[in-house]
Formats: sequence, C-alpha cells, structure tokens
Amino acid sequence: MSEPLPLPVAVSADWLRANLDRVVVVDSRWYLDGRSGRDAYLAGHLPGAVFADVDADLAAPASPEGGRHPLPAAADFARALGRLGIGDHSRVVVYDDAGGSVAARLVWMLRVLGTPAAFLDGGLGTWTGPLEEGARTPEPAHRTPQHWPADRVVHTDTVRAAAREPGQLVLDARAHGRYTGEAPAPVDARPGHIPGARSAEWTGNLGPDGLLAPPAALRARFAALGADDAVTVTAYCGSGVTACHDLLALEHAGYTAPRLYPGSWSLWGADDSLPVETGDPAAE
Repeated sequence: MSEPLPLPVAVSADWLRANLDRVVVVDSRWYLDGRSGRDAYLAGHLPGAVFADVDADLAAPASPEGGRHPLPAAADFARALGRLGIGDHSRVVVYDDAGGSVAARLVWMLRVLGTPAAFLDGGLGTWTGPLEEGARTPEPAHRTPQHWPADRVVHTDTVRAAAREPGQLVLDARAHGRYTGEAPAPVDARPGHIPGARSAEWTGNLGPDGLLAPPAALRARFAALGADDAVTVTAYCGSGVTACHDLLALEHAGYTAPRLYPGSWSLWGADDSLPVETGDPAAE
C-alpha cells in the first residue's frame, strides 16, 4: 500500500513532476472572453493531464435561479469525476494559465468533499518540461455521489442577511473595478456589489512572483478585512469560480470553513429586487 499523500492547497511544479504518477492531473483552462479552454488543452497540456470543462463538468446549466455556474448536482458531479478518472480515493492536482483563479473551482469542490486536491502554483507557465498534444482518455473510476455540505454553500437569502449582520463577513473576489462599478464586465447585468461586502480581489492572494502568498501574509490580508472577528466568512465573485481562490487562500491562512455563494453576482446582480451598492465604502 502506498503512503498517504497529503496535499496543501497549492503545489509547485517541482513537486508535481516528482509525484506525477501519484495524482490525477487536470487541465481546467477556461476564458471569460469566450476562447476555448479545450482547444488550448489539445494544443499542449501537462503529461497525462485530462481536461475538465468548467461549464459542462464543474457546473450545472446556467439559469435565472442559479446564475452562470451553479454547483452541479451530486450525481452529475460524481459522473463527471468518474469520466475524468477521479475516484473515491484519488488525489488531484489542477492547473490553469490564470494564476490558479480557474483551477481553484475544482480544487475547492474536491477539498470541500474531503478529496485531497491542490492547484499548480503559478499555473502552466511554471512547467518547464515537455507538453503533450491531443486528448487523453482516462480510465474511468468509481466516484460515490456526495452532497455539498450545507454549512459551506449558501444561497441568496443567507448572503443578504449576512452582509448586514455583525460578525458576518462577505468578500467579493472580482476585480476591484467590477466591485465598485467603475469597470463593469459585459457579462454583468448591473454594476456594483452586494451591500456590505468587502473587496477582496483574488489577485491579492498572490505575491509579486505570481505564486500564492505565504500564510502569514494572507492572514494579515484577511484580518485587515475583518476575518479574525467574523463568525462566518462568505466569498462570491462573478459566477462562483474565482471566489474559490479566496476560499483556498483563507484555508491556506488558517481560517476554517469559509463559505461559497455559488450564484454570486451573476445571480444577485440579475435580480432587480435585490439592492446594489457602488463605490468602495471602506475607502471613504
């Protein structure tokens, strides 16, 4: 029997090279501008890597009730993982070419279900070895369906209450300009953010070298936003993808059980009955 292989939230390219035969490697490249992540994968990917489609494998279909990337149902996610060769006892490393902001989605989904998973720190650009072209068809694996933990996934009513209650911290992982409303993205129905939320752009989790910042630095960052005094910490973004980078950074910093609002701004901003705030109250 092989020795256990514990995984932090992020691993280096050197670590991955030394452990390629002990993990399932997943390419999760995805682009907000509509470019094809699958095409990028086919053109060149890490040796043995399989491709996970953010839209098809890591989310349920978009809907007015769930936003652009709702979490998939337990059975659907289990089937997708099984097709990717990720079984009940697999250990997984996920990469992208966007600082881990996309890979974080699958990593968080797996970790919250108890599966050891990490993203490649620095992404594809840190890999110095040869790349493979074309698709890789993995050996199917058995994956038991697991429901999303109720204490780690929250919905609109909970977020609406939390954003105004003392001790409830809500973090917005989008670019600061999208948070303030000064630089709304074409995919956003309305500019601004959830009233009471604090801006915690996911890029702030990275150091100057583009790698995940050390735990102490991340602890200081989130403490300044109020995490040390918070009873709960909830993260959201545009559609529940890059928010997972904040969630993993919070875990890396030592915070326990931060929560995801999967619908994120794609759900909140599209509902005209919900209030919106613009600007940055923390800077006033």
